[in-house]
Amino acid sequence: NKCLPQRSKLKIIQDHWLRAMLRPQWKLQACVEVDSNTEAVADEGFKLGCISCKRRGEVKATAFVKWSFKASDENKFLFIYQNGRADIIDSRFSDRLHWNGSKKTDDLQDGSILILNVTFNDSGTYMCTFNRTLKYLNYEFQTSNIKTFNMKVVPRLTRGLASILSEVMMYVSIIGLQVWLVIEMIYCYRKISAAGEEALRESAAEYLAIASESKDHCAGVQVAE
Repeated sequence: NKCLPQRSKLKIIQDHWLRAMLRPQWKLQACVEVDSNTEAVADEGFKLGCISCKRRGEVKATAFVKWSFKASDENKFLFIYQNGRADIIDSRFSDRLHWNGSKKTDDLQDGSILILNVTFNDSGTYMCTFNRTLKYLNYEFQTSNIKTFNMKVVPRLTRGLASILSEVMMYVSIIGLQVWLVIEMIYCYRKISAAGEEALRESAAEYLAIASESKDHCAGVQVAE
């Protein structure tokens, strides 16, 4: 409407833009692709991580994940698990594989599984295959993302030098920041105190000047009388 003031037009445009940004298709996707751990401990549980983030959050999709395994003395991968299927083909993993990925959705982004009671025979190469179908308005598009990693089974968990150094650097950084904050607090306190004392001195000097001027004025009035 041409009769609307310029400010009202701007407000209408801002409201339309805000409503568009708050629609469900614009919601942020909190998905980060993290590599799986590769060192498992015997007789304990181990998570085989596999994350494949969808790049377009506003596009509807469905996905399924297949896991395959190749032992160190084997030449080809053997299928061991697929989400949504109760049967486990490979007898080596019977009753030991459980889904640990995305739940209550067909749009999977986390395809991780859990191995129970890890044995030394579980060492080898694992392959995770993400099969995703992107559903656009007039067509569908198939994508596939394959990730592989080697898992090693050890009697007990060992920490690498990089992990130890990272932890040490973390604690050094925390202590350094705390020291810096204490120094800053002391500096600010002294600066505020000095400013307060200076303001008191100025107020006192101004008060004395006013009192002196009033006294001189009173003396002048008495002489005139």
